[in-house]
Amino acid sequence: MPTVDVKNLTNKKVGTVELRDDVFAVRIKPALLHEAVRHYLASLRRGTHKTKGRGEVSGSGRKLWRQKGTGRARVGSIRSPLWRHGGTTHGPQPRDYSYALPRKVLLGALRGALSSKLQAEKILVVDKLELENHKTKALRQALDKLGVEKSLLLVEADGNTQLERASRNLAGVKLVPGRAVHAYDVLAHDRVLFSRGAVEKLQKAIAPKGKAA
Repeated sequence: MPTVDVKNLTNKKVGTVELRDDVFAVRIKPALLHEAVRHYLASLRRGTHKTKGRGEVSGSGRKLWRQKGTGRARVGSIRSPLWRHGGTTHGPQPRDYSYALPRKVLLGALRGALSSKLQAEKILVVDKLELENHKTKALRQALDKLGVEKSLLLVEADGNTQLERASRNLAGVKLVPGRAVHAYDVLAHDRVLFSRGAVEKLQKAIAPKGKAA
């Protein structure tokens, strides 16, 4: 099993934690990661795009001239899609872009994303993510001591109000509970920072069923 140092918020080593091979050392499958990212981004699309058809644009429904005998092309309405300001034919309509993806695929992608971060030495584990106050400055100082310079994904259990308040104003820093970690978030951030409790719970939750720890 791979072993990672556990540090405190002052960047001093206070112990180690063992990570499961079937979570943090799996074979990385790019196609699986691609599908998980595509699924996540599709769920974010609002799908509110809309064009008006000939029955929705403004304009009279009166026939502009008689059908025959004028020498001009026959036309039934000024709202025809062939006319300027007419309706749009087969234009985009509101729709839901989200789609279902098997849970096994999502968990497999998450394990692959975590494994890629561990290979790149981009995973940090601290004993506790407890701040003295809810000020953003306090969290920024702690991250500076840990050597975090780029984007960061914070993974912590629910209920850490001070950490939630301190992290929401930091650009490039996202806080998620352990039960809501997604492969997209792992890949989209340069580093992933776990509390010891969060990483232990996460690897138990997403490990393949039927395998011993």
